[in-house]
Amino acid sequence: MTKPWPLSRELLVEILSDKISDTFVCKLIWERLDYKLVDSESTIFFAGLNTPEYWSEKFTEAPQVISKRSASIHLTRSIPKEYKQALKTCLNFEGYKINELFPRRTRRATAVNWLLAWTLSRGEALPSKGPLPKLFNVPKDPVLGHPGDPSIE
Repeated sequence: MTKPWPLSRELLVEILSDKISDTFVCKLIWERLDYKLVDSESTIFFAGLNTPEYWSEKFTEAPQVISKRSASIHLTRSIPKEYKQALKTCLNFEGYKINELFPRRTRRATAVNWLLAWTLSRGEALPSKGPLPKLFNVPKDPVLGHPGDPSIE
C-alpha cells in the first residue's frame, strides 16, 4: 500500500492560491478515500476495499471533485459539521474576493476544507512545510485552470 501524498499548510495554501492543478488536488482526495488505480498502465481510479460506502455507492470511479458539480456537492456534504470552518480556523482563509469567485476556485476551497477535515478528524498534525508537486502560475483564465485539468461542468 502506498502512502498518500503528505499534507502541509504550505501545500493547502498553494492549492487555494491556484498554483496546483485540479488533477493533483483530486488525487489527494482520492487516495484518502481509498480509490485505486486499476493497474500501472491506467489513469482511472476505482473504489477500493476501504472506500467509504457514502462514496463507493455514488461513485465507483473516482469523481472529479472540482470539475463536476455533483461530486463537489457530495464532497461538501461529506465534511463533518464541526470542521466546516476549518479553512478559516486553520489557515486563516477569509475567502476569495468577489472578482475571484469562479466555480473552479470555490470547489478548490471545498477540496482544501475536506482535506483539513480529514486530517483533523484523525487527530493528525498538519506541518507547516512539506513536499510540493509542480507549481504552476495562477491561470490567466481561472475558468479553464491548468494544462490537463478537466473542463468545469
